[in-house]
Amino acid sequence: MPLLTELHKKCMDKELEIMILSDIILGFVLISQICVGFIGNSLLFGFYVYLYFIQSHLRKPIDLIFMHLTLVNVVAITFMLTPDIMSSFGVRNALNDVGCKAVLYINRVTRGVSLCVTSFLSTVQALTISPRNSKWAWIKSKLSMCIFPSLLFFWILNMLIYIHVIQVVTARSNFTLVGHGYSQVYCQTKQFGLKCSGSYLSIIVTRDLLFVVLMICTSLYMVSVLHRHHRTARHLHSPSLSKQPSPESKATCSILVLVSCFVLLFCLSNFITLYTFYTPRKNPKLDAITVILSSCYPIIAISQRALNGHSDTPHFVLEQKSPHNDLYEGKKNHVAIENLKWGRLN
Repeated sequence: MPLLTELHKKCMDKELEIMILSDIILGFVLISQICVGFIGNSLLFGFYVYLYFIQSHLRKPIDLIFMHLTLVNVVAITFMLTPDIMSSFGVRNALNDVGCKAVLYINRVTRGVSLCVTSFLSTVQALTISPRNSKWAWIKSKLSMCIFPSLLFFWILNMLIYIHVIQVVTARSNFTLVGHGYSQVYCQTKQFGLKCSGSYLSIIVTRDLLFVVLMICTSLYMVSVLHRHHRTARHLHSPSLSKQPSPESKATCSILVLVSCFVLLFCLSNFITLYTFYTPRKNPKLDAITVILSSCYPIIAISQRALNGHSDTPHFVLEQKSPHNDLYEGKKNHVAIENLKWGRLN
């Protein structure tokens, strides 16, 4: 018996060491994510603020959307990752009921706003590069007036949706939550019935599907416009640059990469969240995976924008443009396509 007790104690100690080591590794992974995401989005936010308020002659309406999106990403990443980082390094019971309600509410609202603004950004870009004879041309002149009301609407919509979080979230107690509900490192939901949870989740799923489908449709529309423009504007490219990828190809690649990453990460994150919500026994590791997946897209988007934003100078803007030239309109569209690759449009 003493030998079995000693072996059992050693096994328990070994498992404890593995758990502590895995928590530390997770903590450093989350720290790296919050550093890249926070610093990258903060720098971009400062850049767009500088353009919008200081370099007003370079200001474009879409800069307001980028400025808003980067700020929302900074807040979302901070409130999403900080609790899990603290828990990974052994901080226990860091949040009381009020803290849980505030942190989780801000986290959910900013994530929802980020989804809405990202989809709205894709829509604005699609409308901007649409041909003047398209059925959406009449909206172009009104885009700048729609930006601020749309951003305000997204905030109000998500703040109303997630009021439910304030009502049901409490600080995590000593016992393990069993049944339907949300459980995080410091917070958990009160027990509530299937009818209430089903109504709440149906609203969120409807919003998510609406904006994700809108993003996919506008992105596919942009790809089709870029493809048609590439076929009709080959003569605008200099012969010396014929072997290089065209701005249309680069913009198409950026669109497909970002949208594919967003949809994949978004679907995986939501699937795991729904699974943990309905599974009887909660697994803390799944919550960490959800946090990692949810914070990946803002980091990927920042990296993609940084790589494409200053990679080359738009060579065609140096070409002479004349209002009497038949190619004048095509060149203006060409400039818009290169700006799309850069992430900024008129």
